[in-house]
Amino acid sequence: MPKMDWKSLSEQNRSKFGAYGECYAKMEFASYGFDVFTSEVDDHGIDFVVKGKKGYFAIQVKSAQVGTGYVFMGKEHFDIEDESLYLCLLIFEQEHLPEMYLLPAPAWRTETDLLRYRPYDKPGQKSRPEYGISISKKNMHMLKKFKFDDMIKGII
Repeated sequence: MPKMDWKSLSEQNRSKFGAYGECYAKMEFASYGFDVFTSEVDDHGIDFVVKGKKGYFAIQVKSAQVGTGYVFMGKEHFDIEDESLYLCLLIFEQEHLPEMYLLPAPAWRTETDLLRYRPYDKPGQKSRPEYGISISKKNMHMLKKFKFDDMIKGII
């Protein structure tokens, strides 16, 4: 059983918290019978690739704690036209195993209160364009349709 002191892990080192989430996601995919392929360098926004009976899928992993509010992926590394690209979102609540969600990149084609696109194209804005998830109590009902256990059935 893991320690599950997510707040402490996140405060010690954000990259360790993210790495834990990535490892946890890999184990979940493996538990469903996927082959999991990792690379030594994460320079294209893909954390790992999985292979199942329906083919190969690229997985981007994001980890957040309950109450975090917003996570994002840079537009240059998250192609919403790619049917084989998925975001695996893990939401950690203190002393509980993480809740997992699996969102296909094309879901961002339709912007909602949950799924956002921020172009940052106004004068003076310096951030790069991004796709994000606005995690809030108000939006949780929209996120529930992407529960990992339900979504994984569509790509096994």
